[in-house]
Amino acid sequence: MLAAILAAGLAVGATYALIGVTYNLMFSASRVMSFTAGQLGMLGGVFGALFIHRLGMPIIPGFILALAACALVGVVTEIVAVRPVLGSLEQHLYVLSTLGLALMIQQFTAIEWSTEPQPFPVLLGFDGGGPLDEKFWLPLVACVVTIAGLEFLYRRTLVGRAFLAIAEDNFAARALGLPERNLRMGSYALAGVVGGLAGFASGELLLAFFANGAMLNFFGFVPVALGGLGNNRGAIIGGIALGVFQQAANFLVGGVFASVAVFAVFIIVLLVRPQGLFGAPATRRV
Repeated sequence: MLAAILAAGLAVGATYALIGVTYNLMFSASRVMSFTAGQLGMLGGVFGALFIHRLGMPIIPGFILALAACALVGVVTEIVAVRPVLGSLEQHLYVLSTLGLALMIQQFTAIEWSTEPQPFPVLLGFDGGGPLDEKFWLPLVACVVTIAGLEFLYRRTLVGRAFLAIAEDNFAARALGLPERNLRMGSYALAGVVGGLAGFASGELLLAFFANGAMLNFFGFVPVALGGLGNNRGAIIGGIALGVFQQAANFLVGGVFASVAVFAVFIIVLLVRPQGLFGAPATRRV
């Protein structure tokens, strides 16, 4: 029983962590919390099931097309819901613009796809039963690959350093001649890939279901708050911890009480550390 709880907790936690990284990637480029992060995760599962299960495509082309479609949704998010807000004096309106786009994506998916959970294809055929089933370790592999890829991108490539520059100070980056708008679009496309990967890797666990978007939106935001906004490593640790705690609470108290336990811990952590467990306190220039 303990092994099953741990396996499910790590798998779900890795999915939450990847959605948290998706939030961070969009925020770092625009200082906007885009509430389409969970929808990107949901679409990763839906597109994967569409291309591989319904259309019968091979796994690799279907995987690439699913991530490309999610990257396109990320770019559309930047153009439709973020860019107009950045040019407005009322920049807090991103709450309405990104949330409105997220609801549109969810409702369109429900209409065109299904309102019922749909099966996701078995990807590799490693059905070991119990904790050895691939649906439990695929999200963990996706999480490790994502973090390793982002570390390489940011530390070893000029594009990654440009992403870091606009995340640190977009005004200074613009003054140095960096193409801020193109980099912001690229960051949103990358966020779409990461979110899509989260949904694709957890498709066998969560199925292809339109309602996954709202669930991932919330539980993917919790690791961001726990780990510190913009801190990808904190989001990974927070997501894994959240997943394990949630699954243990489901086993111990079950149902609604498990969600209450998650909310209680979330509130307590934010009361003690408002900037998150790994976030730095906000500084103010005088």
